[in-house]
Amino acid sequence: MQPLSRKCDLFTDSVIRRMTRISLDCGAINLAQGFPDFDPPKAMLDRLAEVAYQGPHQYPITMGAPNFRAALARKCGRFMGRTLNPDTEMVVTIGSTEAMVDTLFALTNPGDKVVMFSPYFENYRAQAIFADCEPVFVPLTPPAFNFDANVLEDAFKQGAKAIIICNPSNPSGKVFTEAELKQIAELCIKYDVYAIMDEVYEHIVYEGHKHTYMNSIPGMWERTVSCSSLSKTYSITGWRLGYAIAPKEIMDKIKQYHDFNAVGAASPLMEAAIVGLDMPDSYYEEFGAHYAHMKKLFTEGLDRIGIPYTDPQGAYFVLADIGPFMKPGQSDVEFCEQMARKVGVAAVPGTSFFKENVNNIVRLHFAKVDETLNEALERLSKIREKMG
Repeated sequence: MQPLSRKCDLFTDSVIRRMTRISLDCGAINLAQGFPDFDPPKAMLDRLAEVAYQGPHQYPITMGAPNFRAALARKCGRFMGRTLNPDTEMVVTIGSTEAMVDTLFALTNPGDKVVMFSPYFENYRAQAIFADCEPVFVPLTPPAFNFDANVLEDAFKQGAKAIIICNPSNPSGKVFTEAELKQIAELCIKYDVYAIMDEVYEHIVYEGHKHTYMNSIPGMWERTVSCSSLSKTYSITGWRLGYAIAPKEIMDKIKQYHDFNAVGAASPLMEAAIVGLDMPDSYYEEFGAHYAHMKKLFTEGLDRIGIPYTDPQGAYFVLADIGPFMKPGQSDVEFCEQMARKVGVAAVPGTSFFKENVNNIVRLHFAKVDETLNEALERLSKIREKMG
């Protein structure tokens, strides 16, 4: 038999999704894979019930159903502060993951360098490998996860074609300030680099911080692709409705890859999701307050237990230091697998996110109802005795 793809030897399966499988196997509370255990907005569920009988149930237009794109343009345009053309400047994808992959293929050629900050969402490195690109990592320094502008410029000087930025960041919870984005924008313009933005947590930002869209920075609309999804904003991670927004010249290329990669997103789910996109501003205010409550409950619990962590500025993750609870020579992967089985709480080992040699950090998420978080904290309170 001829050898299989060599690319698959350059990365493993998703450790995040692997931890979900371990959770299911041993009955652990899954604080590894970031999905909520509460329902989407009732209006969306009611509309989904209607669509089940009314349709549509057949192929949509490849770029996304026209009425869905129109609603998406209204919603995104409102928050981005610009008028978006739903026909030429956006495409609906199978989650933001597909949007990111299509964008990488549309912008890059084999051998191109792609800058990304570390810690990074594990998908990015694998996606760069798919596209035959070389990742160039720039460290973010905890606890605020700031970057050194000189180190970033050195990465650009290596001949970067694009930079991937998750804002707010998974896994660190960093929210890039407008000043930081302007610094990055200046480098993008100076070195002719595209910005690929993963903005799925755009509406989960905590007090004292503000989300700024990169495409709103002067000179950046022309070279920015904004990738996002409805997954987090409306608690529908399983609906897999994502999108990319970019100027027409870039979007034409993204659509080409999307057409042959996925054909189209799910027709009935797009139809049902329109009511969510038309939610008033009060929805996003209540949504943000809900996440602020969950963050407070969970982080105060970690404080009581004595588990060190970095305080997130946005998104719904904490990076916790499990060094005090590890055995000599134990890897973070081994620790997480044992913690799921012995403590009953699943986390993601930090080596999934860091380019640097980090072995004492895990990612936990708190997008859960109070009962789930309280039970998880109760289990974590016994981490010393059960992992000793």
